[in-house]
Amino acid sequence: MKTPSSARPWVGLLKIGTAALALLALSGCASVFLVDNQVQSYARWADRPTPSGASTPVVIPQAPQVFRFDRLPSQQDKRSGDGQNELERLATLSLAKVGWTPATAGVTTAPWTVEVSAATLRLPRAPWESPYDGYWGGGFGPGFGFPGRDYVVTGSGQIIYAPLFLRMDTPYYQREVSLVIRHAGSGRVVYETRAAHDGRWNSSNALWLAMLDAALRDFPAPPDGLRQVNIEVPR
Repeated sequence: MKTPSSARPWVGLLKIGTAALALLALSGCASVFLVDNQVQSYARWADRPTPSGASTPVVIPQAPQVFRFDRLPSQQDKRSGDGQNELERLATLSLAKVGWTPATAGVTTAPWTVEVSAATLRLPRAPWESPYDGYWGGGFGPGFGFPGRDYVVTGSGQIIYAPLFLRMDTPYYQREVSLVIRHAGSGRVVYETRAAHDGRWNSSNALWLAMLDAALRDFPAPPDGLRQVNIEVPR
């Protein structure tokens, strides 16, 4: 004889507990997303020249420091002006976290200049994904496509004409940000850092800010070599 669920209270508790865990997992997944970055940085603080022309000893500048933004000719173009303004605004937020702030408006002199740039490459699909579907849900069971062909063979062996037998692609993005810091007096590069991230996240200020934060991780004395820096971003 089957025991009714009312006589087995642990069943109800198990269901409640499982539902609570599922909700907790969903809320955790929905609260943040991970921006994983490949970062490489180069510090050359000793490359600042003295008035005599010789290089100074290695003196790593400590916060606070003041800088001004410098732009390449392409970044001064009117078509890219708005985007560059926004990128520099986000870079200002990231630099403030390490104690670097822009010079007061109207002041053209500062000991450092910062050049910031960003790039996005939009791919139709992830690099490891094939443009051809390996499955076709026809009325006769699973089917199998052949790259470069315009037909499929169903599970029953029937050949069906299917032009443009391609998968529905989801765009995939490869992005990079870079910051170059120069000694304003000499123009020499004293710090360079880059952060690269790829994935399906849409472009947003939160995403770019996370990449800039990753690029400035361990500033001003970064470790050698390529390293991974993960930043969690609230959704």
